[in-house]
Amino acid sequence: MTSVILVVVIAIVVVLAGAALLAQPYLRRKRLRHRFGSEYDHALEHTEDRHAAERELVERERRHDSLELRALTSERKHEFTEAWTSVQERFVDEPADAVREADQLITTVMAERGYPTEGFDQQVADLSVEHAATLGHYRDAHLIATKHAQGQASTEDLRTAIVHYRALFLDLTDSHTTHKKDTVS
Repeated sequence: MTSVILVVVIAIVVVLAGAALLAQPYLRRKRLRHRFGSEYDHALEHTEDRHAAERELVERERRHDSLELRALTSERKHEFTEAWTSVQERFVDEPADAVREADQLITTVMAERGYPTEGFDQQVADLSVEHAATLGHYRDAHLIATKHAQGQASTEDLRTAIVHYRALFLDLTDSHTTHKKDTVS
């Protein structure tokens, strides 16, 4: 191999390596946007910069990968569906109690699926990896429930909260998500 050919080969390798390094942040951003959807934008709005937001989302993925998530058995799914129906029926006579029960049922379903339930912010972070599409509903329902606890929510607001909780409930109970540690099919 002549020295000219060797120089050309080295130059091509250097250019390709440089292109790969430059493309890496773009590909990571594209992957995170696809996986997290609107949650990606939410993370951007609530952190200091894009790199911090992306680090946060990657950390959520790492934590999520360490969870031992499982699908609901058909029996448990049926029990939870009946409990949800009861929550909705209760709304007619006692809307505030129904909203509290809806929130508790969401937490119970999360625990049954293997999600930690140590606090709202952590619940949102853990759910964001596989349930990003319904997180806006969960946040909105939680905000209304908090406003209600402060005496600042109307019955119509509580109805809206139930609708939001239902979106996440359906996502959690109808989820066909498989996880590498799933033990129930």
